[in-house]
Amino acid sequence: MKSTALLPRPKFGSAASTALFLLVLLIVFGMMAARAQNEPILVPDVVDYQKLLPILPDPPQGWVADKGEGSTEDVGGFRITNVHRDYHKGEGDKVPTAAISILDSVANPDYVNATTAAWNSNNETSEGYGKSVTIDGNPGFEAFEKESKHATLWVMIANRYFVQIELQNQDPKELQEWVKRVDLKRLAEIK
Repeated sequence: MKSTALLPRPKFGSAASTALFLLVLLIVFGMMAARAQNEPILVPDVVDYQKLLPILPDPPQGWVADKGEGSTEDVGGFRITNVHRDYHKGEGDKVPTAAISILDSVANPDYVNATTAAWNSNNETSEGYGKSVTIDGNPGFEAFEKESKHATLWVMIANRYFVQIELQNQDPKELQEWVKRVDLKRLAEIK
């Protein structure tokens, strides 16, 4: 479920959405590497995924969580760290679900700047909304698709970590409850 609502995405939580998310990251990182071929690479290293797994919270009462998963990978001369955990309440296709992902993007500050700059727009239609938010002093963006009941919150922590929370079949107000379960202060201290 490591998708982004800014891109067309297959079924919520699918392996295809994870692959699409990683493909977009590879393209962005590849474009930046091609632009700076002749420049020395002075990029901070991402943290090992093992340091981020404990940030993924336990499930709330009445919910079940899959085991957290993650990876730190070398991709075209730089490294990417990503961790993820899925949550669900009950069984079946229409039950409430949640997913939390954390991406260490310290290796690409241009990507961080471009993405957070795009969060400065707000819009609302009959189909849903997208709006800038601030969570504990950190910039973020919240989106909701009414028909699919799909809500997403992105928050930038310490100018390096993208925290993404996706909810299915829940009120978008629940995003605020889910983000409180993630220890954002502790995440900001991880280097």
